[in-house]
Amino acid sequence: MGEIMIERVYDYRADPQRAGAVFLVDRLWPRGVSKEDLEGVTWAQDAAPSPNLRIWFGHMADRFEEFTGRYRSELDGHPERAEPLLEAARTGPVTLLYAAKDPEVNHALVLKAWLEEQQSEPE
Repeated sequence: MGEIMIERVYDYRADPQRAGAVFLVDRLWPRGVSKEDLEGVTWAQDAAPSPNLRIWFGHMADRFEEFTGRYRSELDGHPERAEPLLEAARTGPVTLLYAAKDPEVNHALVLKAWLEEQQSEPE
């Protein structure tokens, strides 16, 4: 199984050389980023939180614990949405790109942990 890393899309854009598959895991396209900036990156918007959950969360730190539970429930209920990411992780490293400002309060952290748990479960 490959390593799963997360990185802000704005940092990646400055130095886009990464081994393995790279996925943008935001529901909305990040502001100020052109399609050319992310050439070769797969947009996995279905793996992102639902629009209602994303709006409710609003990147508010005091909601992160509850958001984590809700988002994990969405992923558990529709694991097929993250299947391309799991497939890529089975063959090599994967980088998940996100646009949120806070590196400690964002959905990519939850998605990474969930993917790692899925990798460790027997198929």
